[in-house]
Amino acid sequence: AMNIRAGVPNDAKVLAELISSFQPMLTLDPSGAGAEQYLASVSVDAEREYLASPRYSYLVAELECQVVGVIAIRDGTHLFHLFVAAGHQRRGIARALWERAQEESLRYSGRTTFTVNASLNAVPVYQHLGFLPAGAAVHTHGIAFIPMRFELRNDV
Repeated sequence: AMNIRAGVPNDAKVLAELISSFQPMLTLDPSGAGAEQYLASVSVDAEREYLASPRYSYLVAELECQVVGVIAIRDGTHLFHLFVAAGHQRRGIARALWERAQEESLRYSGRTTFTVNASLNAVPVYQHLGFLPAGAAVHTHGIAFIPMRFELRNDV
């Protein structure tokens, strides 16, 4: 059975490895050239800092004690990371992480609006989770994304 738990600084290495497995899809140049700032922002050291910071709330999904997914929310409103290991996609793990993260944000901050900078290949996933585009595609520092936002409706 899948277990969802809070992320801890000790998770930094496995989470950085999970994220780096997607790097060719996330950077405009598959080699990562030109995206050094982005790559530094998802390094082991950077992840360890986020995991230790009260500004970031991490949830990690595990199957058989193996990390298969992660979600991170910054400042209670910005979806900062949502990654599910390639072999485990399309099984509801992203949705389970997102629903738990929403519940926690609601409980702690009462926030009902979330933003995400969706990489172009992830836009359909976020649309499926209820996010709507909030602007044109942005190309910066070797990456491209579409800003999206999610409004929690009271009648859900």
